[in-house]
Order: sequence, then structure tokens, then C-alpha cells
Amino acid sequence: MRTTARLLTTTALSVVAIGAFGAPVALAGDVESLEINPATASPGTTVTVNTLACGHKGRGVGDANSLGAGEFQLHPSTHKEVVVGQFTVPEHTKPGTYGISVACDNGKTASGDLEVKHHGGHQPSGHVKTGVGGSVGPDTAQVTAGVAVLAAAVVGGAWLLRRRASGTQDG
Repeated sequence: MRTTARLLTTTALSVVAIGAFGAPVALAGDVESLEINPATASPGTTVTVNTLACGHKGRGVGDANSLGAGEFQLHPSTHKEVVVGQFTVPEHTKPGTYGISVACDNGKTASGDLEVKHHGGHQPSGHVKTGVGGSVGPDTAQVTAGVAVLAAAVVGGAWLLRRRASGTQDG
């Protein structure tokens, strides 16, 4: 009974603590999602962002400084309550994930992530490093050991089946 009471008390206090600390975060800033298209781009690609955060006929300023593209403007689009803007991924941008944000005229913000990957003219080379093995090539010792285990299993199985069929089992 005492354990159940402690469990319920701990759970109740945890819920209160999460509510007490979570509420100010929710009220502190109206951060909404930022749609980034394409979500994965290579240097030289023009990226389009849009959000509902700025509201009807709203405007905003986008920040792509994390990847060196600077600021860009967001203007109302043809879709109701959507603002849209564009920037180009600089040629010198290294592969990685970059945060893109927008500050709207109404005080709201939106943010999202852009992944930059390099798509060169060459195909990937080398072995796949999956952690499981098998992509490097056959290991003669391992292949030999595997064949020996399989052969022993076949011989042992045949011997047991033959012994059982001839009725010379020990009881």
C-alpha cells in the first residue's frame, strides 16, 4: 500500500512539475513550423520556405545565415495566410543540417532544418560500413569454418536418421 501511495505521489508531482515548467515555454514564444522545400539540397539549389506563422497578408524576414545565405524576405503567397520566400544555398556550404528561421511582422517566429548534401558527378566508392560485415569480401578462414560446421551437421543428421531407421536405438 505504501509503495502504491509513493508511486501515485511521485507521478502527481511529476505532472505538476512538467506543467509548471512547460507552460512558460509555451507562452514565451509562438514558434511555428517552417516548411522547407526541398528539405535536402545541394549547393547552388534554390530553396523555398513557407509558413502560416505570419498570418493573413503578413510579411517576415528569413534568416539563413547559418549556412551563409544571409537574410531573405517572405511575402504573402497565392494561398490564404501563407507567406513564402526563397534563398540559394551558397556553393561553399559544407554538408550538414542547418537551422532556418523566420521572424514575422506580427511577432511570431517559425523555424525548420535544411540538410545540405553534396551531389557530385561521381558515384560513391568503397565498402559499406554497416557494422554487420559482409561487404568487405570473403574471409577464407570464416568460409572454411562455416563449411565445416555445415558438413558436420549434415553427417550427424544423416547418421541419426539412419540409426533411427534401422531400429538400433538405445532406450
